[in-house]
Amino acid sequence: MTLTYDQAVIKYEPTLGLEVHVELNTKSKMFCGCATEFGAEPNTQTCPICLGLPGALPVVNGRAIESTILIGLALNCQIAPFSRFARKNYFYPDMPKNFQTSQYDEPICVNGYLDVEIDTDEGKMPFRVEIERVHMEEDTGKSLHVGGETGRIHGADYSLLDYNRAGIPLVEIVTKIIPGAKKYAPQVARAYVTELRDILRSLGVSDVKMEQGSMRCDVNLSLAIAGSGALGTRSETKNVNSLRSVERAVIGEIIRQSNRLETGERIIQETRHFLEESGLTRPGRSKEQAEDYRYFPEPDLVPVVPDAAWIETLRGQLPERPSARRKRLQTEWSVPDKEMDSLLNAELLDVVEETIALGAEPARARSWWLGEVSRLANEREVAPTSLITAASIAEVIVLIESGELTDKLARQVIEGVIAGEGSAKEVIEKRGLKVISDDGALTKAIESAIAASPDTAERVRSGNIPAAGALIGAVMKSTGGQADAAKVRELLLKHLGQG
Repeated sequence: MTLTYDQAVIKYEPTLGLEVHVELNTKSKMFCGCATEFGAEPNTQTCPICLGLPGALPVVNGRAIESTILIGLALNCQIAPFSRFARKNYFYPDMPKNFQTSQYDEPICVNGYLDVEIDTDEGKMPFRVEIERVHMEEDTGKSLHVGGETGRIHGADYSLLDYNRAGIPLVEIVTKIIPGAKKYAPQVARAYVTELRDILRSLGVSDVKMEQGSMRCDVNLSLAIAGSGALGTRSETKNVNSLRSVERAVIGEIIRQSNRLETGERIIQETRHFLEESGLTRPGRSKEQAEDYRYFPEPDLVPVVPDAAWIETLRGQLPERPSARRKRLQTEWSVPDKEMDSLLNAELLDVVEETIALGAEPARARSWWLGEVSRLANEREVAPTSLITAASIAEVIVLIESGELTDKLARQVIEGVIAGEGSAKEVIEKRGLKVISDDGALTKAIESAIAASPDTAERVRSGNIPAAGALIGAVMKSTGGQADAAKVRELLLKHLGQG
């Protein structure tokens, strides 16, 4: 019998560990002056240093050190007074030096933690993820496997190498073993990577675009019999590149490993690759131990010895913690938990805050971004923020609040702005979307609506005020949604003796 996820986490207890690699957004590489711009023509951002040519000497990027210390401080780490680089020796075609300059036994940041919150059957639960180390290294190049169906080397006709990414500053954030998550291990993994991404974005040290590879997660997972206190043999699922996939990778490995154990098979310590289409993983290579890399101190680089006063200056520059900011905004805007979750899941919190700062009323700002703009974005299969700016939505909301637009007209205005017809006011002018508020014109439309529905009008005269809604709707329809609904209601009730 094949175990389901729910069955697996009853019999087996998962032990989780996460390694997150983050490309820093410095303008130059870790040890040379080459540019780091994403998307450049292959092999146009290289030099003798990042290509590892004989005689080339590296120099450490000071901004990268500063960014790494900021990350460590934000993760409650101790900043080491002395750290140094090492050579991590192994051969990959996309690593031009045949070793990676990294940090081994003397990393720059150690012993931190990050608190996250997850949804459980009992409600929201806090969970502390302890950080073992944050260290600096350089990224490798990129292999492009041409031909075949999977885009991987197996079945490809040939491979191409792009060394533009080789040498880009990379920070690796390694958790300690995360015990006790039990059936919530997938949610803990996703919550941790989500919160970490938000912190990195708030620090301004990386664009954390997982889809472009500037933030990648390796998921380490092992299983043992529940309650045994033992540790199983772990697998390492490499380069998972979305929040959803982090969660799915944990689920997939729990199911795979539990079913191997059920049939008496051995779990092999190996790297694995996550398959987006199925949520499963496939074998990569047997996992090396530290001694396999033959680490030794990098002879061409001096140790990193950050000044204590400088560290405290950087600590004073830390921005508001994202979790604290979310709670503050939720209180200031009086947002229900469910709506706040919707804003966060849609990644709209920042743009809503910007819209409000530009003069929009908070409830309307949330409503328009979560409603109409998200609807239009879903139709086009793009992000809402790629369609329209916060300034344009704020302008539309201000026009609604001033009475110059109805909600129906506002939707037409937003469509016009997205279509490139100009600003909100320019779209209003071009499309003739002016609100009708003239008493004479509205009274004429009201009289026509009453004449068309005399029975409804009589009910209103008799005191059935809710029945007025049908007449107001008829007026709005006859005016193409350009009538001021509040003004229509006022004049209608007055006309029928209820004003």
